[in-house]
Amino acid sequence: MSTYEVTRNAVIPAPAADIFPLVNSFHEWAKWSPWESVDPAMQRSYSGSESGVGAKYAWSGDRKAGSGTMEIVESAQPQSIKIRIEFTKPFKAVNPTTFTFAPAGSGTQVTWTMTGENKGIGKLFSLFMNMDKMVGTDFEKGLASLAGAVAHGKTGS
Repeated sequence: MSTYEVTRNAVIPAPAADIFPLVNSFHEWAKWSPWESVDPAMQRSYSGSESGVGAKYAWSGDRKAGSGTMEIVESAQPQSIKIRIEFTKPFKAVNPTTFTFAPAGSGTQVTWTMTGENKGIGKLFSLFMNMDKMVGTDFEKGLASLAGAVAHGKTGS
């Protein structure tokens, strides 16, 4: 069975304590997630904890957005957050995802990693699509938006 890993990182000019809450609560993802604008009519629901371990988010959208759930399974403020992402459409997959926050000069290096297995239709899909390139581009957009959301939050504008 083949597995893959997609990792991107960026240094955000803010302390981890300012960035961490934007990832630790799915309610905050609307401010920066690269997937929020894929389908404007996407249905979203939140359950479980408000933030941290047990926080859950479910989405259902068009063909491009697909559907699935996310749950924070580990939260160690302000160093790391582990999320279990389960896609149900367009194909079933479970993708463990981790965000880590490490001091870097006057800012924080945020690393976003997602792992997965290529099996079933996902394996067929992987023959035609480069997961690193496809998902990595989304991660790069997301990290840039996360930096923007932190800066926006600090100015209060």
